[in-house]
Amino acid sequence: MTPFSINLILAFVWAALNGGIGLPSLIVGFLLGYLVMFILQPLFGGNRYCAKLFDGAQLVLYFFYELIVSSLKVGWDVLTPIQKSKPAIVAVPLEASTDAEITVLANLVSLTPGSLSIDISDDRSHLLVHAMFVDDPELFKAEVKQGMEKRVLEAMR
Repeated sequence: MTPFSINLILAFVWAALNGGIGLPSLIVGFLLGYLVMFILQPLFGGNRYCAKLFDGAQLVLYFFYELIVSSLKVGWDVLTPIQKSKPAIVAVPLEASTDAEITVLANLVSLTPGSLSIDISDDRSHLLVHAMFVDDPELFKAEVKQGMEKRVLEAMR
């Protein structure tokens, strides 16, 4: 049995013991089950179940940070008379290999204001990104790789 299924069972047991299987009770049960799983993590060997939740939370927080910063940057560029945008299309080399990893990365890049995933190369080694603010293409590639792609891979592997 996987740690996730054990966590779900613990959530349902908690909800049943509290007199009703409702969404709030299931959420509390899931969080308490996760806490129990975290404490008992050495019993499950090399499973990364508990670490994946932290990696996923880091990805979400990083995405929201990028969303806010890029929204302010795009908004400032639109509202001020001086245009600081330097649009470019950049081929970002990928470490992501599965369809899910590439899809999540491409969608997160597209959801960030000022950037848009255009295409993936035929050999799936590069993601073409149109970005609004590219002073240095190599720096932009490094930012995507060390920022978004790194966190996507940590959360999904």
